[in-house]
Amino acid sequence: MPARKIIIDTDPGQDDAVAILLALSSPEEIEVLGLTTVAGNVPLDLTTRNARIVCELAGRTDIGVYAGCDRPLGRNLVTAEHVHGKTGLDGPKLPEPTMEIAPEHAVEFIIETLREQPAGTVTLCPLGPLTNIATALQKAPDIAEKLQEIVLMGGAYFEVGNITPTAEFNIYVDPEAADIVFKSGIKITVMPLDVTHKALVTKERNDAFRALGTPVGVAVAEMTDFFERFDKEKYGSAGAPLHDPCVTAYLLKPELFSGRHINVEIETTSELTLGMTVADWWVVTDRKPNATFIGDIDAEGFFALLTERLARL
Repeated sequence: MPARKIIIDTDPGQDDAVAILLALSSPEEIEVLGLTTVAGNVPLDLTTRNARIVCELAGRTDIGVYAGCDRPLGRNLVTAEHVHGKTGLDGPKLPEPTMEIAPEHAVEFIIETLREQPAGTVTLCPLGPLTNIATALQKAPDIAEKLQEIVLMGGAYFEVGNITPTAEFNIYVDPEAADIVFKSGIKITVMPLDVTHKALVTKERNDAFRALGTPVGVAVAEMTDFFERFDKEKYGSAGAPLHDPCVTAYLLKPELFSGRHINVEIETTSELTLGMTVADWWVVTDRKPNATFIGDIDAEGFFALLTERLARL
């Protein structure tokens, strides 16, 4: 079976970094066509820097990194240095990247790459705000038919919000972009907080990363050491949730996840619930299902996969 072609759209972020490393460690199953960066966890210059650092850490400087949108479609940028640190990748001491940023804008790269591929053969994997994806769909509606699927990290239902009482960060940063994506008619699979908060890096799991003894294993352990302080304090949890790697793990082992195909709408006008993913989990409306909303994960299987694949790098 040929490797699944994907584009990772990202705003690294420690958990984004782990998601990228998981993809790059799995070339038999996943062909990464490129990394596109967007402003989100930190501003665009830093997310683009961090994406290149991760590629170099993995020894994959052949992957193109394309800088994208530096602000949401119609709002001021909200960032998350309070979670990820001032660089977005605080924790490990990693060298500044030397690989160059690709000259093409991320949105143009997405459009041109999809147009070159047969219909239904590329999966988009957004790990941050959906600004690049929505912009590409607005500029080139014809690319929708080229997509096999969009598998994204974002939203919440039972876990409500992590940046406001009702909104998850990625959707809240650019709700208008999320609205465009969810109304696109493209097959969508969503990794919300409901599932990512079950993928907790306990001390035992982080020790397994560190015990790999490789630059990648140690760096991932140090990222999580930094990242988890916020979630432990906020939620009283045993460790940090690895949000974004759930996207990559789903591509590799979908049997680790379960959810429901339901209607998901994005709130774009309310001051109280802006950015909320209104998920019709109980099917109490007649709105047409438009997304598979994941609700559960085999956490032991997830961390076994992650540790085994990171050991390859």
